[in-house]
Amino acid sequence: MGVGERCFELCDWSGSRGGKEVKKLKKKQLQTVEIKIKMDCEGCERKAKKSVEGMKGVTKVEVDSKQNKLMVIGYVDPDKVLKRVRHRTGKKAEFWPYVPYDVVSHPYAPGAYDKKAPPGHVRNVFQDPEAAPLACASSFEVKYTTAFSDENPNACMVM
Repeated sequence: MGVGERCFELCDWSGSRGGKEVKKLKKKQLQTVEIKIKMDCEGCERKAKKSVEGMKGVTKVEVDSKQNKLMVIGYVDPDKVLKRVRHRTGKKAEFWPYVPYDVVSHPYAPGAYDKKAPPGHVRNVFQDPEAAPLACASSFEVKYTTAFSDENPNACMVM
């Protein structure tokens, strides 16, 4: 075995080492997972926080009890975090369904407006397959709403 072959083996350009395949690990990206979970007291907050603190890859856990929101930052899989929170707390938990009011084009479309949403937020209808078509304006609607808009300089004016 020459020096060249030895270097080739050490560098492992072929993807295998001595006939055995090496498993390539995917690096997980840093993510922020937001979960909505009902928290009535400090004990509920503590329980929700402790449910994910020991999880592999978690770097930071924040709890906002006013909004019933648990935020997990780290190199984690969102589905595993949600499953763990549900299992450890025994409570109903779901991914954070709200987005800021400014992001949604039609915030008061059926299914988007939610009275339980925090101030300045509406339900994210683009994740809900049933409500998504109702929240998106068709070209027909856009054409007629811009015809009478104040921002349109060529708009019709009805008085």
